[in-house]
Amino acid sequence: MLIFWEQRLVFLATPKAGSTAVEVALEPLASLAVQRPPQMKHADAAHFHRHIHPWLQELTADHFTTVALMREPMDWLSSWYRFYRRDESDTDSAPESFDQFVQRYLRRSDSMTRPIGTQAEFLTGGGTRVDRIFRYENMPAFTDFLDDWLGCAISLPRINVPPAADLTLQPDTDAALRHALAADFALYASISDEAAAPSTF
Repeated sequence: MLIFWEQRLVFLATPKAGSTAVEVALEPLASLAVQRPPQMKHADAAHFHRHIHPWLQELTADHFTTVALMREPMDWLSSWYRFYRRDESDTDSAPESFDQFVQRYLRRSDSMTRPIGTQAEFLTGGGTRVDRIFRYENMPAFTDFLDDWLGCAISLPRINVPPAADLTLQPDTDAALRHALAADFALYASISDEAAAPSTF
């Protein structure tokens, strides 16, 4: 999470949606950068509005605009899979297929060493949606927004890229995943026009 005091802007770091690259590029410009622990770095919309926004409003009556990135839902979960594979590459056990990983995710298995959740929960939890959501796949729209809002040219590095992997899913698994992520797909579809909207700052 990055807070830009003068510009009244807060970047919420959606996990597995380019947040590390954004933080590397923008930390020098931020008034406050929260990079650890992960629970604070990846504070979601509900946490922000429950805990952080009230604190900011004790300091100023101004509204802070929240902004975040959202990744195409299937691609987002595949990024989590590749992340897990990288973490588990040193083990002696047979590598888990993407289909097996998705089935574990759908069961909300305790064997997941990190809670994953959904992007819809992150971006709209607590009944308050992030003000501006940009598609991870349309990064130029996001950087144009930042250029305008922060008043400087932004260039994002390409870092923390996981290795390629076979992302084949069985038809039943694919259908179950699309059903489970229905809210994510709906939210992702809804932001295409919003990403092109002009800044109101």
